[in-house]
Amino acid sequence: MADKFADSLYGRRRGELRLALLDRLLPEMLTLDGQPALDVGGGLGQLSGWLADRGHAVTLCEPAVDMLQRARETLADTSVTSLPLPLQALPERLPGPWSLITCHAVLEWMADPRAAFATLARLLAPQGQLSLMVFNHDALRFSNVVKGNLDRVLADRLAGQGRRKRLTPISPLRHDEILAWAEENGLVVTHCAGVRIFHDYLQHPPDSDEAYRKLLELEWRHSRAEPHWRLGRYLLYTLRFV
Repeated sequence: MADKFADSLYGRRRGELRLALLDRLLPEMLTLDGQPALDVGGGLGQLSGWLADRGHAVTLCEPAVDMLQRARETLADTSVTSLPLPLQALPERLPGPWSLITCHAVLEWMADPRAAFATLARLLAPQGQLSLMVFNHDALRFSNVVKGNLDRVLADRLAGQGRRKRLTPISPLRHDEILAWAEENGLVVTHCAGVRIFHDYLQHPPDSDEAYRKLLELEWRHSRAEPHWRLGRYLLYTLRFV
């Protein structure tokens, strides 16, 4: 899937927009003081590289061999340590506790995202921060209505099936689920935002640099404002222990 993610996501405006918004949101949603960081399911390495550029000692964990190879090539000139480890192995292999954990666009690809969330909480230091980004079930529903897939929405057949090279995750998540799992694990949400709250519903995506800049500004202005942020394609959270 490495080629699919690189070409169909990050090779297009939607991937560029996601990274541009994270570049603005993360410094405001996290306290970043160069602390060691664990990047769980780091994929192609963009977030690990972003953290390394800001002085963090980053450990990237990615179980997919093709993804990890791409990340290692991208991060060859950085100090990032990359390991072929799945999230489930981290309590034994890299227990920490970690003062900063990032887990972006990972839980929605897991059969049991609730258990995965609990594992992340176990790795977090008492005063640590968890930056979590998940694929939004409510946005998936809304976009399918816009596309006219009414029968699919009525039957709640929105999740991907994990077949072929499709980018619809098998476990899209809801805001209420994140709040409930946080409470179960003694965590509290301190910041939240929506990433790509307009782009994915446009009939005509931006076809020029000027249009893209205007869209980025609109996304940024409304990324944390009610009610818009809740329809972001991704929901971004900062969590800490109570």
